[in-house]
Amino acid sequence: MASKIETTPEMVQNVYKKTAERIAVVGKRLNRPLTLGEKILFGHLDDPQNQELVRGESFLLLRPDRVAMQDATAQMALLQFMLAGKDEAAVPSTVHCDHLIQAYKGSGVDMTVANQTNKEVYDFLATASSRYNIGFWKPGAGIIHQVILENYAFPGGLMIGTDSHTPNAGGLGMCAVGVGGSDASDVMVGLPWEVKNPKLIGVHLKGKLGGWASAKDVILKLCGMLTVKGGTDKVVEYFGEGTSSISCTGKATITNMGAELGATCSVFPYDDRMGAYLKSTGRHELAAVADAHKDLLSADADVVANPGKYFDEVYEIDLSALEPHLVGPHTPDLARPISALKKEVAEKGYTVKISSALIGSCTNSSYEDIGRAAFVAKQAMEVGVKMESPFLVSPGSTQIQNTIERDGQMATFNEVGATVLANACGPCIGQWRRDDIKSGEKNTIVTSFNRNFRARNDANPETLAFIASPEIVMALGLAGRLDFNPATDELVGPKGTIKLQAPVAPELPAKGFIADTEGYQKPAGATAQVAVNPSSDRLQLLSPFTKWDGNDFVDNLVLAKAKGKCTTDHISPGGKWLNYRGHLDNISNNMLLGADNAFTGEIGKGKNQLTGDAGMEYAQIARSYQKAGKGWIIVGDENYGEGSSREHAAMCPRHLGATAVITKSFARIHETNLKKQGVLALTFVNPKDYDKIQEADKVSLVDLKDLAPGKNVKMILKHADGSTETIEAKHTYNSEQLKWFRAGSALNLIRGL
Repeated sequence: MASKIETTPEMVQNVYKKTAERIAVVGKRLNRPLTLGEKILFGHLDDPQNQELVRGESFLLLRPDRVAMQDATAQMALLQFMLAGKDEAAVPSTVHCDHLIQAYKGSGVDMTVANQTNKEVYDFLATASSRYNIGFWKPGAGIIHQVILENYAFPGGLMIGTDSHTPNAGGLGMCAVGVGGSDASDVMVGLPWEVKNPKLIGVHLKGKLGGWASAKDVILKLCGMLTVKGGTDKVVEYFGEGTSSISCTGKATITNMGAELGATCSVFPYDDRMGAYLKSTGRHELAAVADAHKDLLSADADVVANPGKYFDEVYEIDLSALEPHLVGPHTPDLARPISALKKEVAEKGYTVKISSALIGSCTNSSYEDIGRAAFVAKQAMEVGVKMESPFLVSPGSTQIQNTIERDGQMATFNEVGATVLANACGPCIGQWRRDDIKSGEKNTIVTSFNRNFRARNDANPETLAFIASPEIVMALGLAGRLDFNPATDELVGPKGTIKLQAPVAPELPAKGFIADTEGYQKPAGATAQVAVNPSSDRLQLLSPFTKWDGNDFVDNLVLAKAKGKCTTDHISPGGKWLNYRGHLDNISNNMLLGADNAFTGEIGKGKNQLTGDAGMEYAQIARSYQKAGKGWIIVGDENYGEGSSREHAAMCPRHLGATAVITKSFARIHETNLKKQGVLALTFVNPKDYDKIQEADKVSLVDLKDLAPGKNVKMILKHADGSTETIEAKHTYNSEQLKWFRAGSALNLIRGL
């Protein structure tokens, strides 16, 4: 009998029972109070009696309760899962079609185009989901994280998702972690999920939000405090009296953007605000089960009383004194309070005029967010002010859209000048077609999204993207200026002048939400036929990667040496390339198109050392090396592979013949993805050795037969002048992960079981 996909009270009760049993075992071993993050992670251990539990070192084998996939990453995850030969997913799993819908004219037109353009992909995802007992949410039903929060998330659960903002569910007390598709396929096959035992960051929230400050400002401020690397291999756990003053969806905004810290996940303790959200979304029984297990859903008392004893790092934010913040441009950790922005705009010469204002996304599309933004818009219209520049609204889910249409917020947006987009990611992930700005034209946008890397939103590297709360985005958009501060400045309109009041709005609809009754497809099971056209240029059935031949990597060529920030957007860009997420060979042509060549400064291009041709795209050079039977490596800078979880950034190099990626440091998900695909992931023992790598070097990685946990790898650099240097690289492989490397990929190992 097929397992249930829904998060039922019985399922949650069983999770709490197993959690309590496992915590009892771990509690005896550690003999100390536990944080909430530890309770959830240790409560899902595959082997609580024997698992090593050293923070920052041990790798945990965990049993997640759920898997969630969005359409761009689900293609590869399902293709990998299908290779395993299973009849159905081993844990409740869902697919959500939110990434492939381009924002352009508005919801109606854009959805028609998306359904036509992506038909074969949607058909594949729908039929594969139906065949393997996976829940399928149709295009336009909503953004994955919003739909998960509304339907599947529950306090104390553990979920993995093939999108880096999966931690959104931490707003409902869940440890939810972004992973690559191979991790998802492993868990759906029935294997435990492996992750490094994270260190713990405690964030003490005191006081209460007021005025223009919102939950968004908590995480924007923290991004400035910790930077995009500050949370790597760490769980961010919020505690203190201030947590209960923030709504459930406000908490989700905060945990969502924990991905911008590089954090494994972020989590809040269960409270009445979460219970109210569960009830408002039709899950009264789940709220009752959670209420009966509050001891499992919060940190032990002494952790809260003496956080320094239990967390590796502790920070404090006084909500009562918190100002609205903006972050950007080009990075989510360049933060400042809005009161400091006017001076900075003048000093740094940022474009003052706002070309577009955008609100919504998975980060800020809650009923409360929409209400606060509408509150600001209504005031502006009293003096005749409307949006002069494009104002784009992404409602987030059909449930939110239906509810704000009933309650009037959508009418306010339409009146103030909104273009309402589909319930999809759209401009947040680069799925935005702009006619108002040419590529290369400098301009400023303000968004309530989560990421603002260069060219992230509109493929224009000269767009300055600043992130703020929806109400601040609304105020700045109405003023038309980046240097406007609604807390101090007046808005001037044709009917007069107004000092905007700080926004207020209910966190939940008084009449309840209007549920989406059309967006979900139930699976049919083994009778369903999976649709894959053999001649498709968007879908390609996978073949296993070749097994390591047991030999050293000798005289490998340096394909690329990336300088500075090299995110997964740089390694495997989105935009038009999203069309090929299910076709490994075609999408591999985008490899490293955004990388900054450390030797020449060119973007996305390098020199073919076999032919001498310069200015070639990296994918074409890689194909040349592969055809000639020459192995090659990538050299990266700090935090290489930060950003989205897209595993294509690891699969494409592997497909084109990469043997190793060697960096100063890795972002967590990307390092794991490389390991899963059989690419040797190494870091320089001495980060300054990065400077020793020359464009024409031949690099040998030797004694690989002796590769072992904790043992460094010898690198021999043979320079063009005939001289050689020997340096060392380290790795984080454990014994199980080394089996992935030797087998050629983790999936190869699974198929051999």
